[in-house]
Amino acid sequence: MAEQIVIDIAKTVGKGYGRFWKSKARYRVLKGGKGSKKSKTTALNMIHRLMKYPGANLLVIRQVMDTHRNSTYADLRWAIHQLQVDNYWKCITSPMEMTYKPTGQKIIFRGFDDVYKLASITVDTGYLCWVWVEEAFELASEEDFDKLDLSVPRGEVPAPLFKQTTLTFNPWSEKHWLKKRFFDVERPEIDSYTTNYLCNEFLDAEDFERYERMKVDNPRLYAVAGLGDWGVADGLVFDNWEVKTFDVHKLPESWKYRHVFGLDYGYSNDPTAFIAAAVNPADKLLYIYDEHYETRMLNNQIAGMILSKGYGKERIRADCAEPKSNDELRMHGIYRITPAVKGADSIRKGIDTIQQYKIFVHPSCQNTIAELSSYIWAKNNDGTGKDKPVDKNNHLMDALRYAMDDVKYFEPVEPRVAERWQRQADGAVLYRGSLSAEDFKGGWDG
Repeated sequence: MAEQIVIDIAKTVGKGYGRFWKSKARYRVLKGGKGSKKSKTTALNMIHRLMKYPGANLLVIRQVMDTHRNSTYADLRWAIHQLQVDNYWKCITSPMEMTYKPTGQKIIFRGFDDVYKLASITVDTGYLCWVWVEEAFELASEEDFDKLDLSVPRGEVPAPLFKQTTLTFNPWSEKHWLKKRFFDVERPEIDSYTTNYLCNEFLDAEDFERYERMKVDNPRLYAVAGLGDWGVADGLVFDNWEVKTFDVHKLPESWKYRHVFGLDYGYSNDPTAFIAAAVNPADKLLYIYDEHYETRMLNNQIAGMILSKGYGKERIRADCAEPKSNDELRMHGIYRITPAVKGADSIRKGIDTIQQYKIFVHPSCQNTIAELSSYIWAKNNDGTGKDKPVDKNNHLMDALRYAMDDVKYFEPVEPRVAERWQRQADGAVLYRGSLSAEDFKGGWDG
C-alpha cells in the first residue's frame, strides 16, 4: 500500500464548496437544491478527511436505515472510486460499514429509528468524532436530534482531530426546526451554507434546461428544489402535513384505517404518479407511506411496478380520462383499477376533503414532500387568489385526490365487529361501503 496517488482535489470536487470543505465548526449545516452536488461533495470530503486524519471515525445517519444503500453508502463508494483509492477500502453491506484498511478506521451506518441505540456505538480504533446526518429534513423531532448530539460524537478528542456533526438536506419547509436552530442564529460553533445547481459544473445541458423550465412552470418549486431557498407556507394548498417516520403496519388502532391507492398517468414530460395511503376517517388522520414517480412508463411497466409493490389486488383509483390505459392495466393483471370520479368542481371538493385531515408523510416519499411543499393556489393578474390550485407539478396531488374518492362511501361499523375482523385477519378496518359483514371475514378487500 505504498503506492502514491496524485489527485487534483479542486478539479474532482469542482467549485462552490471551498469554505464548506475546510470548515471545522462543531456544526456544519448545508441546505441545497436538487442537483447542487451537496451529497456527492460531502461524501468526497468525508473520504478525504478520514485518510488525512488517522484516528477519526465517521457515523452516517439517515432516518430509515434501509435508505442508506442507495444514497450515502452509494455516494461514499463513488467518492472512493473518484479518489482512486478503491484498494485501500473494504466495503461490506452486512453489516453495512466501510473500513480504511491501512489504519482500521470505520464508516458506520445507522438509522434514526431508535436514537438511544446510537449512544452504544463504539469503534475499535481511534475516536468516533464525526457524524453525517443526510436528508436531515427527515428528522422531525429536534428533541431526538438533541439526544443524538449528546451521545455522538462524545468525549474529548486529541488534536488535530475535532468533533463535528454535518447535516445535509433539501429545505422543503421553513417551519422545520432546522431553520430556527441553525439558520436564524449566528453562533461561532455553527457554519451554515446554501448551495444550488448553478455551482454544479458537472450537470449537462439537459439538466440545466430542466431547471430553466421549472423556473417558468413552477417558480415555487424552483426556489426550493432549484435554488435551495426555504419552502414557505404562504399560499400552500395543504399546510396540514408533516414528515414523520412510521410503520404503516403498526398504526395505533389499526382497525380504524382503510388503505387507498391513486394513479395519475403521464409519459414524456409528466411523470406517472402512484400513491398509497392509510386513512382514518373517524379521527381524520392520513398516513402517506408509498409512492412512485417516473416518466416514460408504458402501461405494462406501470402494471409491473404495482405488482412488484404488492398492490395488485387492491382497488386503485386512476384518472378517468385514460380509459384505454385502465383497460390495458386490467389486461396486465391489475383487475381492480377503477376510474376516479370527476364532475363539477371535483378538484375543489377533493382538496376540501383532504384539508380535513392531519397528514403524515413517510420520509421515503420525497416526491410527495416536494409537491406538498410547492402546491399553491393560483392567483389573478391583480394578485388576488383564485379558488383553484396552479395546475402544474401536481401529479401525486391528483393521485391522492383520486385515492380519497372512496372515503365518502365509508360508513362506521361497531368497534366490536371491527375488532372481531381484525382478530380473524390482518388489515380489517372500521369502515365499509355497501358490503355485508360476511364480505369482511377475511379482512377488508374493497
